[in-house]
Amino acid sequence: MLAWIPVSIAAASFQTVRFMLQKVLSSVTLSPGGATFARFFYSAPFILAGLAVYLAVSGRSLPDLGAQFWMFATIGGIAQILATVCVVVLFKQRNFAVGITFKKTEVIQTAIVGLAVLGDPVSLGGWAAILIGLTAVLILSKTPDAAGPWWRHLTNRASQLGLGSGVLFAFSAVSYRGASLQLGDLEPVFRAGVTLAAVVSLQTLFMFVWLGLRDRGEIARVWAARRVAVWVGLTSMGGSFCWFWAFTLQNAAYVKAVGQVELLLSLLASVLFFKEKVTVRELTGMGLLVVSILVLVLAL
Repeated sequence: MLAWIPVSIAAASFQTVRFMLQKVLSSVTLSPGGATFARFFYSAPFILAGLAVYLAVSGRSLPDLGAQFWMFATIGGIAQILATVCVVVLFKQRNFAVGITFKKTEVIQTAIVGLAVLGDPVSLGGWAAILIGLTAVLILSKTPDAAGPWWRHLTNRASQLGLGSGVLFAFSAVSYRGASLQLGDLEPVFRAGVTLAAVVSLQTLFMFVWLGLRDRGEIARVWAARRVAVWVGLTSMGGSFCWFWAFTLQNAAYVKAVGQVELLLSLLASVLFFKEKVTVRELTGMGLLVVSILVLVLAL
């Protein structure tokens, strides 16, 4: 089995647990911005410490980080911040599994963005998967109590947040791959660690300044929630490192496609942990999205 496949599955597993913790924080303690900041604030120390230990043990030094590296890192970091806020807000609109499913439209959009920005090709089978995925999104975009033509449901708040997060996560994934490719022939794990440390440092700074200007009290609440939030940081570190590692090895769209195993994990979390009900229509939409993923993987 190619290394990027189990790494992508591990990333999805870490990410499912992190979103579960962020849902708890946002519904009980923190605002969407605070829950997002907690992710970066509590993961940054672990990531920087891990990179420092690696450098000390290996005797390596940090590579030169050029302007293009920082451009990709900044675009990806900001896009991920906005995408994470969208997902946390979305959790208040729909149940956990459907929220994650909307977010996972990123795999379809990543293929398009990757082709446009980095020239990563998409096969005919890949485009077939995109059409199947769009059908799934149309099904999921209709809220249970909504009435009227299907196209009107694409304008509801849940659909806008879900699709918006997918676009933003797509740009962040492609940008992170672009940043890691700027580090040349360094081994993939080292490239992933350096890129992740740079991005998370930027994100922590951006969110700290933003909350400091808009809601200083939220920073104090993030610190007060540290007993739960620290686990957000740890799972975020594990998931982010695995994503970045996989991005150094393979086309970002294919990495995200394998990572769609998160759909099944989120469904289990929705039913078993949050005790939420999933309708037949929602299961149908999720099933179609899984089919689109399988078609994309088979098209590799």
